[in-house]
Amino acid sequence: MENEGNDTVDSATLLPALRAGLTKGLRGTVWMLKILLPCSFLTFIIEASGLLSHLDFLLAPAMGFLSLPPEATLPLLAGLLAGIYGAVAALAVLDLNLTATILVAVFLLISHNLIQEGVVQARSGLNFFKATVTRLAASVATVLVLARLLPESAALAPAMAAPSQAATPFGVLLRAWIWDTGILSLKIFAIISAMMVVMELLRVLRVIPLLARMLRPVLWLMGLSPRVGVLWLTAAVFGLTYGAAVIVEEAREGHFHKDEIEHLQLSIGINHALIEDPAIFLALGIPALWLWGPRLLAALVTVHCHRLWAGWRTHQRRRLQTKAITGS
Repeated sequence: MENEGNDTVDSATLLPALRAGLTKGLRGTVWMLKILLPCSFLTFIIEASGLLSHLDFLLAPAMGFLSLPPEATLPLLAGLLAGIYGAVAALAVLDLNLTATILVAVFLLISHNLIQEGVVQARSGLNFFKATVTRLAASVATVLVLARLLPESAALAPAMAAPSQAATPFGVLLRAWIWDTGILSLKIFAIISAMMVVMELLRVLRVIPLLARMLRPVLWLMGLSPRVGVLWLTAAVFGLTYGAAVIVEEAREGHFHKDEIEHLQLSIGINHALIEDPAIFLALGIPALWLWGPRLLAALVTVHCHRLWAGWRTHQRRRLQTKAITGS
């Protein structure tokens, strides 16, 4: 009888979670399209007008440093200021090769929506400028390393099919944009809906605290205290913005040491929304390895470097104090 009751409860709980996930997926897609469509159309107009070719002398040096073409400026700016969706909208229009698309994706997975997410991190224990500069530095360093590791064959493979725009009538380009954007929107709806269903099921089944306990070895490897496991997992699954309420509330309660919060913030600033953000870039045909691997490694290296730097500073401070006391 008890097992039957549990089965009934499970069914009654999982079905609403499934409906809630699909509803949130639809709502999230509509919200995202409000960003995607204007950004995509603006990028299409700029690309079709040939404006970028007149700005090569300004954009080429900065983009060249990152091993990117000048037109990569558009998705980078869109992602840094507006978030992942605007960047994907811009990338869907531009005819970048696979290597450039991967580099832009990795850069923006680490550094995106910097103003909003910087404020969230500042409210929960990490200085806004430190959070922002750390993410930008991690993006640049990761892309510089990755540009030298990607196989040469990747540079020759097109990231997505795109018609040549040389001497092509505007009407033809517009119809192509409408078709490509429609297909991309359907892909994103499917990805977002699946993601939201998984999130709802995780929440209803209360799997996150259990996963946090299971992930203690991972947290140790990442240079994080096991006590911040639930907070790390919240940001990893729901992202900085969606998980902000939990992170801010827990930080406010003062349950954690300042260093624990700082290391957590450095890690999740670089590596958060592990389901949603990389999954959006999958719609552009980027292999999963490049969407998850470099960012995870960048977060690991950043936290351990910070721990070493903090340890060295503490050692130096103690040494100076000892010299001051002994007078030598």
